[in-house]
Amino acid sequence: MGPSTGGRTRLSGMQKQVLTLYRGFLRAARSKSTEDRRQIESFVSAEFRRNSKQVDRKNFIYIEYLLRRGKKQLEQLNSPDTVGLSSMNATFSETEIPKTKLR
Repeated sequence: MGPSTGGRTRLSGMQKQVLTLYRGFLRAARSKSTEDRRQIESFVSAEFRRNSKQVDRKNFIYIEYLLRRGKKQLEQLNSPDTVGLSSMNATFSETEIPKTKLR
């Protein structure tokens, strides 16, 4: 048996990064007005919950992409001029995605 973790499961490095990012968003929300803080906390919670249900835990490339995107959003949120967050979901069918030409 390995070392005791007090009944808790050990987290992978990527799981630790996700939790650190989540806590970072909550900390950044504290610096905003009460109304903006509630909106940010609600949005962040919903986004993390949605991704936890929709993203396959073994899809490391996509999770790394989401972590990079989240870090950029957190940097923006830490700016004193930023008051909130938003997200845009775009879906395309294969016929709508522009094809690149190779030469």
